[in-house]
Amino acid sequence: MTAVSLGIPQVRGPAHVPGRATHLPDERPGTEALVDRYGRVARDLRISITEKCTLRCTYCMPAEGLPAIARDDLLTPTEIARLVRVAVGRLGITDVRFTGGEPLVRRDLAEILRLSRAAAPDVSISMTTNAIGLDKRVGELVAAGLDRVNISLDSVDRDDFARLTRRDRLPDVLAGVRAALAAGLAPVKLNAVLMPETLAGAADLLAWAVEHGCHLRFIEQMPLDADGRWTRDDLVSAEDLLAVLGERFDLLEVGRDDPSAPAEEWLVDGGPQTVGIIASVTRSFCGDCDRTRLTAEGTVRSCLFGDDETDLRAILRSADLTEDERDDAVARAWQGAMWAKPLAHGSDTPVARDAFAPTARSMGAIGG
Repeated sequence: MTAVSLGIPQVRGPAHVPGRATHLPDERPGTEALVDRYGRVARDLRISITEKCTLRCTYCMPAEGLPAIARDDLLTPTEIARLVRVAVGRLGITDVRFTGGEPLVRRDLAEILRLSRAAAPDVSISMTTNAIGLDKRVGELVAAGLDRVNISLDSVDRDDFARLTRRDRLPDVLAGVRAALAAGLAPVKLNAVLMPETLAGAADLLAWAVEHGCHLRFIEQMPLDADGRWTRDDLVSAEDLLAVLGERFDLLEVGRDDPSAPAEEWLVDGGPQTVGIIASVTRSFCGDCDRTRLTAEGTVRSCLFGDDETDLRAILRSADLTEDERDDAVARAWQGAMWAKPLAHGSDTPVARDAFAPTARSMGAIGG
């Protein structure tokens, strides 16, 4: 086995963001784009459509699940599509991804995709999913406008999978992955959260991904669990992972094609397959963040670790506005929410890159 190039890249984080918390501009510039005070521009929209999920991953949800959102509080397919139209047509969004919870639990998912595709015919539309049930629905979802999927898969060891997700559903997930591949949803990306209990199986997961032509990305665990039990001592770092993978594979760093892409890439055994690592804790990329998020209730969340949320649903449902006035009000509110986006990790004060502000609502409640 040849030596692994660990290729530890330069840390990109809050220190590299244009501007400082003590020298923020007073007024938002006259642009439709979702720009913030640090010069970042949001072009990647994540839309959570439910808090419900068919798994109970220990790093995401408590065993009993998250508090239910009343059905009337969820955005309807028509409302989601309207926000997509404003986001793409006026605010410069180029990528739309549906998240949860688990998007597949919504029976009207195909309608959401169909209406969103009609509202934004040329934009990339994707979905983050655990793939349970995807094999039964992939045809209708592709026909409705789905371009690709990111599938959460932390282990190909059935026992480890069951312990981590609190559900013995690995065969169902693998069936969903194969269905996505057969449907041509390329590239099929696999997302694996790094955990101490699954680190030993990371090489097996990478071998499975290479064999099946999937693009695997490992993600450092952030404190986004609903139980609030995350500690820095439990973190499996990118460096730890590279050491384990390097015992079995030759890895050569290739970096990032897009500065805003969260994953750093390594060639596996000379390629063409690559493996990505999203080192969201130890190599923070807040300085290049280009995301804006909508919760399932229709609020804008500018930062995963900021509790501020701006309500767009109330504007959508206002009977006092004309259609054009409603779109204008949505755009202005969204622009204002993103202008106030914090520097990093929910704060405008430069902090250590592995320090995180606690949040009132977990990732599963607002979308990843």
